[in-house]
Amino acid sequence: MKNFISVHDVSDLNGLVKKALQYKAAPLSDQSLGKGKRIGLLFLNPSLRTRLSTQVAAQNLGMEAIVFNVGQEGWALEFEEEAIMSGNTVEHIKDAAPVLSLYFDVLAIRTFPSLKNREDDYSELFINQLIKYAGIPVVSLESATLHPLQSFADLITIQETWKEIKKPKVVLTWAPHVKPLPQCVANSFSQWMTHWGRCDFTIVHPEGYELAETFTKGATILHDQKTALQDADYVYVKNWSTYNDYGKIYESDPSWMLTNKHLLTTHNAKVMHCLPVRRNVELSDEILDGSNSLVTQQAGNRVWAAQAVLADIIKNA
Repeated sequence: MKNFISVHDVSDLNGLVKKALQYKAAPLSDQSLGKGKRIGLLFLNPSLRTRLSTQVAAQNLGMEAIVFNVGQEGWALEFEEEAIMSGNTVEHIKDAAPVLSLYFDVLAIRTFPSLKNREDDYSELFINQLIKYAGIPVVSLESATLHPLQSFADLITIQETWKEIKKPKVVLTWAPHVKPLPQCVANSFSQWMTHWGRCDFTIVHPEGYELAETFTKGATILHDQKTALQDADYVYVKNWSTYNDYGKIYESDPSWMLTNKHLLTTHNAKVMHCLPVRRNVELSDEILDGSNSLVTQQAGNRVWAAQAVLADIIKNA
């Protein structure tokens, strides 16, 4: 692959999952692959798992990973075309990106939506401008609309824990939260599940929390959580704010928080969450600390997801 922005950049999804699991079994098996190569990790917002897992993955391949917190450790960047730079931004991406491409073999960027203007956020200006002006491979470490490395790790987790022949039933359920969150994780998980096609996929949320159909086409969409959870094998818990009336919280009904009681009608479903999680708001302690939780395993698989992606990019550069 040239870039990694969404599942559509992956030509062989099952092959990439297989490669990730091979790296999990033998992390240093391709340690010379990235020797002499550098990856620049650009962060426009904070990170824990994404930053550290990508650094570990790069080092497992012999790459040098250099982290740069944009706006905190350097100049504030401008991404708009024909911008009159009389405000807070100091350097335009069309000037910065070509220089970065001289320093690095791969660039990775993490951005975050404003949740104020849907058209601006869903244009994916930041990551698209970096691709346009860098001229080297670009990896999304999360964008305004998608979080592909997280979703890839989610798929790896389902693949390695599902041992039956029949398709699993996977449910993405909305959860309450104390503040509006973006749709990127929910969008991305939906996109990867529907593209994978080896599960029965359901999305459940209160009325008014519909996601963009671009990402949910092919999924069953319900508004009754009890009905949706019936016979589920995996339950992915995530909050997101409204898409149509953009960036709003209509309700935070605590009954949507997943507890062991919610799992009684499932097939002893495994529970997933991307972390960080608001305990006893999104997910109960009894779930997170219980045997049904896969959240730590998911987080661990972030390394192998990133390693498989970076290896594929290096091999095809």
